Amino acid sequence: MLNEEIHLYCMPGLAANSKIFEFIRLPKPFVIHKLEWIDPLPNESIQSFSKRMCEKIKKKNPILLGVSFGGILVQEMSKIIPCHKVIIISSVKSYKEFPIHIMLGRKSKAYKYFPTQWIDKTEDFIGFVFGPSMRKRMGLYKHYLSFRSKEYLQWALHHFFQWDQKEADPKVIHIHGTHDALIPVFNIKNYIAVKGGTHAMILRKAHLLNEILPEIILKNTSTNSL
Repeated sequence: MLNEEIHLYCMPGLAANSKIFEFIRLPKPFVIHKLEWIDPLPNESIQSFSKRMCEKIKKKNPILLGVSFGGILVQEMSKIIPCHKVIIISSVKSYKEFPIHIMLGRKSKAYKYFPTQWIDKTEDFIGFVFGPSMRKRMGLYKHYLSFRSKEYLQWALHHFFQWDQKEADPKVIHIHGTHDALIPVFNIKNYIAVKGGTHAMILRKAHLLNEILPEIILKNTSTNSL
């Protein structure tokens, strides 16, 4: 495989655009393809949406990498197309790994009332997508958000909170920050820990991810701390 191009398709988090991967730079033979969100169809299931996203994958047996809600999506996509590996960052492998505040939102469905408020309240919106500590850096993080229509946010929040995967796929490679405030590590099992990593570590720890991703991809990496 070292003599062949290795194709890595990267899916950003909820409402984020592919600019969140602008600091991910991998050497040859890696080829990075940056995916973007598309508009969901009315009442579309995540399975149907994933199938449409798979149409953007032009290389056979790719590596899929997803951040946050994008991590959930690439796991759904991997059920449709053959993948060499699936890597998730700052995400979950099943709903059992969600923290209590997300489980409460899942049960109460309070998220249904969020989107129209967040479209106008940039500070709150950035706090959810990147974590509470990022609100003080609004000017920087607005650069990475583009999908903010009411229809998209309602769809994305519903399928984030209501993801129904009960058991984690042991083949999924999970990288998670120890200081992630949105999805704390308390319920996360079998992951590679990035010390000091927050929910925005795809940006703030990109230098470290650039070092470890080739190793993770090229060989089976056991769970450890970085």
